[in-house]
Amino acid sequence: MNISEQVAFVTGANRGLGLQLTLELLSRGAKVYAGARNPETIDIPGVIPVKLDITNPQEVAAAAILAKDVTLLINNAGSSTGASLLEGDVEKIQLEFDTHFFGTLSMVRSFAPVIEKNGGGSILNILSALSWFSSGTAGAYTAAKAAAWALTNDLRLNLYPHNVRVAGLHVGFMETDMTTGIDVPKSNPADIAKIAIDGIESGSFEIIADDTSRMIQGGLAGGVPALYPQLS
Repeated sequence: MNISEQVAFVTGANRGLGLQLTLELLSRGAKVYAGARNPETIDIPGVIPVKLDITNPQEVAAAAILAKDVTLLINNAGSSTGASLLEGDVEKIQLEFDTHFFGTLSMVRSFAPVIEKNGGGSILNILSALSWFSSGTAGAYTAAKAAAWALTNDLRLNLYPHNVRVAGLHVGFMETDMTTGIDVPKSNPADIAKIAIDGIESGSFEIIADDTSRMIQGGLAGGVPALYPQLS
C-alpha cells in the first residue's frame, strides 16, 4: 500500500495516538478524515474533521456516507474507565465493551463495504499489550481489548477475500492523557504512529510496536505459568 495514494479515516483523532497517526498520514501525503466526538477540538491543517462517537450508530452511519472515498480505516478511539470486573460499576464495564468491541465492529461494518467499493484497502485496529495479558487491575479495559483482538482475527479472515486487509497494532503504555498518573516506562506516540503506518504500508497483519508487547507475545506459548508466575 502506498500511503500517499490513500484516503484515511482515523477515529479519536483529536489527541494522543490518534493525533499522531493523523499527522503521520498527512506527512506521507494521504487525505485524512479526522473523527472525534468534539470535532471543534481538531485543529490540524489539511484534515477533514468529522463529528463521531463510535458508540453512536447514527453518527457512524453518517460518517461512512460522508467519507465515501475511504481506503484506510484506523480504529483508534478508546476509553479507559479503570473499572474492575468484580467490583467496578457495570455501566463503566459496558462502556469499555461498547467502545473497544461494539464501536470498532460498528465502524468496520459501515466502512468495509466502502473500502471494498473503492478497490480495496486496509483496516487497522489499535489493540494493546493488554489484549494478551492482565495485570489484575482495570479488568474491564483488558477484557474489552482481548475481545477486540478476537474481533480483529475474525474480521481479518472474513474481509481478506474482499480485498480488505485487517491489521492489529499491539502496544504498551504511551505518553497520552489516558496514562497520566501511571508511573511506568512509556513510548512516544509519535514513534508508535510511524511504526503503525510503516506496518500498514508493508502489508503486515500484526504490528508489534514495543518491547512490552513482544515480551508478552513471547510468553503466550508458555501459558498461565509463563504469564502469571505468581499463581504457581
